[in-house]
Amino acid sequence: MIKILKNLDEAESIVKNGGLIIAKTDTLYGILGDALNPEVVERVYSLKKRNKKKPFIILIPDISYLKIFYAKTNPVVEKILNRKGITVILPIEENGEFEYLHRGTNELAFRIPKDKDLIEFMKKIKKPLIAPSANIEGQKPAKSIPEAISYFGNHIDAYIDGGTVKESQPSTIVKFKNNNIELIREGNIPFEKILRLANFTGS
Repeated sequence: MIKILKNLDEAESIVKNGGLIIAKTDTLYGILGDALNPEVVERVYSLKKRNKKKPFIILIPDISYLKIFYAKTNPVVEKILNRKGITVILPIEENGEFEYLHRGTNELAFRIPKDKDLIEFMKKIKKPLIAPSANIEGQKPAKSIPEAISYFGNHIDAYIDGGTVKESQPSTIVKFKNNNIELIREGNIPFEKILRLANFTGS
């Protein structure tokens, strides 16, 4: 049976107990699950038919969550993340604990979403989330719950109906390494704006 809920609060126990939901993020509908649960992460790879070598972006409610992943950070990184809506790839001090997330890259991508409800949801459940777009890899991201259901049906534990997504760009992704900043994907926030925020000239 397909479960459709009205808001994130109704899905709190689902995600805390290792379930998956589909809900709106800042940009598109995403598959949300506990980033600290390896079984959840592998389940999403399977459902999306995603390339197993491609890591997921991790949503965090605030920069204190970077410590969980041993991410190598600095004041510039934190300033960009606190801008909200920008995805930042950071090297991590890996001891094998998070290989299921970084897939051998020793890097993880983080974003603090702009959506206040999503931030509060993560604070309530005290968990960071993976949130890849709601689609099978190579197909168009779902812009509505009916589209998401057409992809995943009852393989998702609950759907949060936030209406139809208007045309929206994905998040801009930048990468920090050796005190340098590199554009990986330009999206909703221009790279030049991020460089100005960081007082960088770029590469």
